[in-house]
Amino acid sequence: MAGLALVERVDAYASNEDASGINPHPVQLTLPPVQPLSAVALLGKQLFFDPALSASDRQSCASCHSPAHAYSPPNALTVQPGGAELEKFGDRPPPSLAYLYRQAPFSIGPDTGPDDVAVNLNAVAAATDHQPRAQKSAGAPHPVAMVPQGGLFWDGRADSLQRQAFIPALNPLEMDNASVAAIAHKLDQPRYRKAFTQLFGPTIFNDPDRLVSEAMFALGRYQIEDPSFHAFTSKYDAWLQGKATLSAAEARGLKLFNDPQKGNCAACHLRQVSKDGLPPLFTDTQYEALGVPRNPNLLQNRRADYFDLGLCGPLRKDLTRQTQYCGMFLTPTLRNVDRRSVFFHNGVYHTLKQVLDFYNLRSVQPEKIYPRDSNSHVALYNDLPKSMRGNVDVTDAPFDRHLGGAPALTAHDIDDIIAFIHTLDDGYVQPKAGVGNAQPR
Repeated sequence: MAGLALVERVDAYASNEDASGINPHPVQLTLPPVQPLSAVALLGKQLFFDPALSASDRQSCASCHSPAHAYSPPNALTVQPGGAELEKFGDRPPPSLAYLYRQAPFSIGPDTGPDDVAVNLNAVAAATDHQPRAQKSAGAPHPVAMVPQGGLFWDGRADSLQRQAFIPALNPLEMDNASVAAIAHKLDQPRYRKAFTQLFGPTIFNDPDRLVSEAMFALGRYQIEDPSFHAFTSKYDAWLQGKATLSAAEARGLKLFNDPQKGNCAACHLRQVSKDGLPPLFTDTQYEALGVPRNPNLLQNRRADYFDLGLCGPLRKDLTRQTQYCGMFLTPTLRNVDRRSVFFHNGVYHTLKQVLDFYNLRSVQPEKIYPRDSNSHVALYNDLPKSMRGNVDVTDAPFDRHLGGAPALTAHDIDDIIAFIHTLDDGYVQPKAGVGNAQPR
């Protein structure tokens, strides 16, 4: 019951009409421990920053996941270069690697715990194909529903940080290693021999598959153990603990973020403290078909018959028959999101203002979101085949509004929500007495 009371104290502020910026019910957060990295994590850190593990000898994990940019790309490119000569480009913008330490493996249905036996995803998906979609609202508990959730990458096809590290290593559009043996050869170097043999035994270099598997495990341990991947040092975290006061714009933005009739952002980007005091990750780790417009700057989109369908392909292979999931992509965390320069799975937007305009105008003024086709008609949901456009969310606010109606948010509202989103940046420093709000480090 203590955990429930903690959540209720945070929620009490969300409905506070005075929007004073003060949290009258501070909570004690359960934060990840800060301690020296294990020997395995230290090895993973070395691997993370090593460009020699790519075919080009110029691309490391950190090239696309920069620590200075909250482990997102360090530039505004829609997709990142890769391949042996860095002349190829990926299919999607790399998501951030931050705040993944609590990400569960991909599943379909309510979370029933880690001890369940493996399920046949296609059987579960087929059984729920005709069930009505559960409506999401920031103002009410989510109903129990069978939904896709968890996993890593935009389509959840990796179930662990170890697997997430392995896939780019072999992708010809990314690090472009020709085989596991090629990766093993790059690891069989003096700078790595001592650490690998001490950690995994003297025969580790005799087995390329095991050698590479352990390397990917080390990369995963680095991401789990290093506090920079889940620092929880934002102004919002300080506010939760009663150590910061939101500005007027930030407080208004929080209220709009939570309002089920306005932003409704909190319906998917959960901001509640968990029952056991874990700070919020600002994602429900579920999947949505939002119908974002097609990005003509992507090379693959030059083919009119090409569509990135998320959960049902083309990169993910096991759910291709489950067309009710086509167009669905993982809801990312909003922590440090304004340190990104590219948004959504296809990188169609480059500012938070554009993102919020999409949410606000897609249903009521689609002509401001989508191009027109050859007949001068608005090309609604133009990045999905016509047969799959029924998957797009039209029930959750603000998408439940009708063509020609009033947008849910004003321009001032959007500015306030963005002001609140800035409070999710790590690196907040408490202001000294008599000094205004501190800026992120």
